[in-house]
Amino acid sequence: MVTIQVVLDSTLLRATDRAARRAKLNRSALIRNAVREHLKQLQIQDLEERDRRGYASRLPKSLDAPDWESEAVWPAK
Repeated sequence: MVTIQVVLDSTLLRATDRAARRAKLNRSALIRNAVREHLKQLQIQDLEERDRRGYASRLPKSLDAPDWESEAVWPAK
């Protein structure tokens, strides 16, 4: 492991220390876990965006509701 220096404002530092105590972790472990989780979320967002772009490029030209009205089965009232 490599030691780094991180600057936190006093409010964030207190909240970090409280969260570390609740989780029964030291401050460094809590921050490592938080960074790992954040990086995982960024990767998920990137993959979702890639999928969104991929599916959008394959959509049919017309997805207007009137084109699908004949396909819909509406329940009787």
